[in-house]
Amino acid sequence: MHDLSEHALVALRRILKATEASARSLARHAGLTASQLLVLRALRTRGEMLTGELARAVDLRLATVSILVDKLQANGLVRRRRGERDRRRVWVAVTDQGVAVLDAAPDLLQETFRQRFGRLPDWEQAGVVAALLRVVSLLDAGDIDASPVLDVGAVTDLPPSRGDE
Repeated sequence: MHDLSEHALVALRRILKATEASARSLARHAGLTASQLLVLRALRTRGEMLTGELARAVDLRLATVSILVDKLQANGLVRRRRGERDRRRVWVAVTDQGVAVLDAAPDLLQETFRQRFGRLPDWEQAGVVAALLRVVSLLDAGDIDASPVLDVGAVTDLPPSRGDE
């Protein structure tokens, strides 16, 4: 019989494959990364926001959100406007084209996870988190910067536009 480390590695590989499949589906159906989709959803839900507020809403760094917004704006999915009184303040809003892309986008893998994880009893949630943190430690991955987005590659990666394929 396989030792338990092989079972753990198979489980990790399944998680990676599920994440990759979800990212490919999102890119194929909406032309977005999971991080870009989160930004668009936050803007649709909350309306026009300052970039700092947006970064806090999606739990990403301001620099990362700025790069994501650059790419979304280049694709016509968001628009920026400078504050009238303070030109340093930048407001971001989703465009009609961005809303259409959102409506066509599949659900994010982390949304399914959050829903199912939230239904677990508190003791089981704590156990899962403890086990995952231990895996992070075993892989010496504690210093890797990460956000709560199940995606492959950097959170700022943009899938190729349909004309680039």
